[in-house]
Amino acid sequence: MNASFRSVGKWAVQTARLCCGVPDYDVYVKHLREHHPEREVPSYKEFFRERQEARYKGGSGRCC
Repeated sequence: MNASFRSVGKWAVQTARLCCGVPDYDVYVKHLREHHPEREVPSYKEFFRERQEARYKGGSGRCC
């Protein structure tokens, strides 16, 4: 696979996740490290579960 094909594939997956209400994990990790260095970075499984709970239980899902 060439780099541009992988880039388009990554973009498509990220777009699909955002359409379903699941933010990008890598962006979330970067945000935590830059703005909340005292917080522990959750595993992808923990991140996904927390996002699903926030979405379906009426939470805002935002820290900032």
